[in-house]
Amino acid sequence: MLFTKNGSSIKRVFKLIVKGIGLLILIANFFSCNNSDSTHTSSADYSRVLDSASRTYDGGDPQKAMRYLALTKNKYRDVDLHQWFLYFTYHFNYYYFIQADHDTAMLYADSMLNLFDTPEKKLKYTSEYGLAHFYKGDVLFDENKYDEAYQYYYQGRLIASNNVDDCTYSDYDYRLGMIMYKQEHYKAGATYFKMGSAQVNKCDMTFRSFLRRQELYNNTGLCYSKQDMGDSALIYFNIGLKFIDSAGARFAGNANDLAVDRAVIYGNEANIYVKRNNYPVAESLLKKSIATNLIRYNDNRDAQLSEMKLAHLYMLQNKSDSLIQLLQAVKLQFDSVKNTVAEADWSLLMAKYYIGQKQPKIAFGYMIKHDALKDSVAEGNKQLKEADINQQMDALKKNYEFKQLKKNNQQQHYYLDIAIVLGLMLFIIISLIFLNWQKSKENVNILGGLNKQINDQNRNLEQALDQLKLNSEEKDRILRTVAHDLRTPVGGIAALTGLMAEESEYTAEQKELISLIKETSNNSLELINEILEVTDNSQAKTQKEKEPVEINSLVSKSAELLRFKASEKSQQIILHLMDKPIELLISREKIWRVISNLISNAVKFSYKNTLINVTVSNEDGNIIIAVADKGIGVPDNMKDKIFNTFTDAKRPGTAGEQSFGLGLSICYQIIQNHDGKIWLESSGDGTTFYVSLPVT
Repeated sequence: MLFTKNGSSIKRVFKLIVKGIGLLILIANFFSCNNSDSTHTSSADYSRVLDSASRTYDGGDPQKAMRYLALTKNKYRDVDLHQWFLYFTYHFNYYYFIQADHDTAMLYADSMLNLFDTPEKKLKYTSEYGLAHFYKGDVLFDENKYDEAYQYYYQGRLIASNNVDDCTYSDYDYRLGMIMYKQEHYKAGATYFKMGSAQVNKCDMTFRSFLRRQELYNNTGLCYSKQDMGDSALIYFNIGLKFIDSAGARFAGNANDLAVDRAVIYGNEANIYVKRNNYPVAESLLKKSIATNLIRYNDNRDAQLSEMKLAHLYMLQNKSDSLIQLLQAVKLQFDSVKNTVAEADWSLLMAKYYIGQKQPKIAFGYMIKHDALKDSVAEGNKQLKEADINQQMDALKKNYEFKQLKKNNQQQHYYLDIAIVLGLMLFIIISLIFLNWQKSKENVNILGGLNKQINDQNRNLEQALDQLKLNSEEKDRILRTVAHDLRTPVGGIAALTGLMAEESEYTAEQKELISLIKETSNNSLELINEILEVTDNSQAKTQKEKEPVEINSLVSKSAELLRFKASEKSQQIILHLMDKPIELLISREKIWRVISNLISNAVKFSYKNTLINVTVSNEDGNIIIAVADKGIGVPDNMKDKIFNTFTDAKRPGTAGEQSFGLGLSICYQIIQNHDGKIWLESSGDGTTFYVSLPVT
């Protein structure tokens, strides 16, 4: 709630908050969001929206400015706290000052307070949080809910004191100064206004802080004027005018606002010169003030008050014609700008005018109207004047201190309880240590016997492991022998059935049987080869076969050899190789076997017309080979068993291809012998196998 001259100035308040708030609240990190056309916006875009709304308001159409803000706001998403606070502040001031709709203004004040729903936000946005309390206090104050209003003012002051926010302190002192002014405690009001000036001087120079600072100078002078301390009042009025002039270049875009500021001070200065009977200077100042503030959307209420001062001046000088002309002009203004104080004064002047014209009946009617308006104004201020703001603020302070003491006392009890619990725990721990120490001697003997048993069991286990190793080697030898003996006859069967399948003299049924024998023999031959590979994949042999191999080339060749197989299912193999070739010390044949097996599996288990991506990358000193398919995926219950020898985690391919469950086991053993890692990631839309080999 902002006052200038002898009353509230709606236009000046709205410009003070609406145009200056964007400079006080620094919009550091603006949101990137989508508008209605799904395009991203920037902070510069939103700043232009705010500037456009401000220009629309200055052009004389505040309703259009608010509609524009509402429409453009709907084009933004992910609005951050700064932007929400600014949006609510615009609407609060519009409904509070322009529409005088306190119910809607209260909703926006509550919305501002609801933004600060975490302790982190309250600490980070101190100025905004304090202002939100002041805004709600202003609405409560105008609704004559003084106790509640003072509580919100005091809470805003606490927020400032806890975070050393000089600007919020200034807003607090300003409001208390205005309360003292309305209670006609002008000396106390001047003190608060001067305190507010000292605080606002520490704020960054924004247009809002500039307006607040010059207004505090003006209000301080006004308080001195009310105490008949004309010289002191003129000093502060002149300080305010010089301060406005000094900011002319810096805020050139706000020239009209600066003119309104000067006009308000001119009207207040005129009071001093009227009391000193310097009527020409007073009349000149009042006319300059009226000429500026009577313009539409300037401070019209202040202009009306200055017109009433000028009317009193005409009456003092017996300028009846000028008086009645001015009063008739002011009467027309009351239809659009309501001002109870000015109307009461106008009725009094009309009564005095008709008394001078020897028309007591008409004068009596105006006096009755004057008394009614004056009583209405007095009744509105009665409760406020009877309240002791200092006493109430002291009570709030003592209540806050009492709560803090109570909170500290609770914390001390809490710490005491913790100390008692810790003491009991320490006693229990010491007792347990003592008991354990007594039992330690017995435990040493028991542990000695247990250690002997463990050592005996370890020896037995080592012997069992040696026997298992011999059995495993014997099993591998038998498997190799059987597989080797079977490979020749099965290979012969596959070759003979292949030749027979090319003959044309067989019946369809015979050809089908021959094809079945050929397919079965080929599958058996593949199984025999995998068994030989499993039983012949030793660490020593792998180490002996290692040589420097350029990995990009090896992967590329493996993929090229399998492109024909992928083309049978209309699949494409896409390679993503490293920009810089790197050589690894590996077994060319065995790593080729791993890569080929992984790509072959991807072809087998992928659907037709899909892509298989093979990627080679260097990550933290390891070469990562990834084979990704768009296939049937691996169920969760099979992931832990898929690398086991003769695993049951096997399924046919997407075209019915047979799987023996040995290929991935071979890959796992080869990669282990190369000190690498192999793993998989699978979901419903495919599987990716990863191989990690160290760069040596």
